[in-house]
Amino acid sequence: MALFITLDNVYSLYDLDSTKKIEGIVVFHQHNKENQNYKKHSRLFEGLLLGVVLKGAMKTQIHFSEYEVKEGDIAVVPPQVMIETKSLSEDAEIVTIGLSLDFISTFPILREFVMNDQIRWQPIIRLEQDEFLLQKEFIRLIEKVYNKKQSSHKTEMLKHLVMGLIHLITEKYQNAPSHKSQAKNRTHEIIDNFYSLVSKYAHKQRSVQFYADELHLSTQYLSSFLKQNTGKSTLQWIDHVLVLHAKTLLKSSSLSIKEISHELEFTDTSVFCRYFKRNTGRSPKLYREEE
Repeated sequence: MALFITLDNVYSLYDLDSTKKIEGIVVFHQHNKENQNYKKHSRLFEGLLLGVVLKGAMKTQIHFSEYEVKEGDIAVVPPQVMIETKSLSEDAEIVTIGLSLDFISTFPILREFVMNDQIRWQPIIRLEQDEFLLQKEFIRLIEKVYNKKQSSHKTEMLKHLVMGLIHLITEKYQNAPSHKSQAKNRTHEIIDNFYSLVSKYAHKQRSVQFYADELHLSTQYLSSFLKQNTGKSTLQWIDHVLVLHAKTLLKSSSLSIKEISHELEFTDTSVFCRYFKRNTGRSPKLYREEE
């Protein structure tokens, strides 16, 4: 059974110092000998994970495929994608950065980034020496700011540093050859086709029947299949993508709540507000006003 990790429980699961907790971001530096529990579970994280190997190597399974991640590599794991660490070299040293869905929704470029199908099929970025040195500088600064005492500008500094690292990774993906010719088994195929559909149509099509018909599967089979392989049912995935879209519009656009409701094709604003609060625990207005 996969261990579901959130920014709320990651501190207790990995014995992290909760006094350093920052809204939307977690950073932890691990050495193999100190963190044997790092490789005990398959894991699903609610947001985006960036695993930076500073030293040594690890073997990991991401989205059903195995990879060897070496010094200088970055593992990019989108939200709700299964990851399992198979082995770590004795000298392995890894910095992991976790970004919550709320953080992702603040930056439209991040929402596009996590929805990019290329990342699911090419989750490992291999850097040239000059890129590796630049990445190490980003990581050094990110860790330094994360570990400093609380200040009024700490969160903003972290956001800008993390986004700088994201831009470095995005540029690498843009220049990388596509490997879409990689062979897919039936499980891969169903999941990836569903991800593509729900990313494109969640704001228009909220019926399980639509996705089942597009994939030529029964509604019951699709939901049980997705639940077993991704941890979420069809409806939960529709809600997940739709809420992420709504959060992005609330945080990064000047559209009114009524206009956002229309953009997402809700019948009226009150229906959208109830839906958003049911899924997030906050009204759209309160969410927009929060820092």
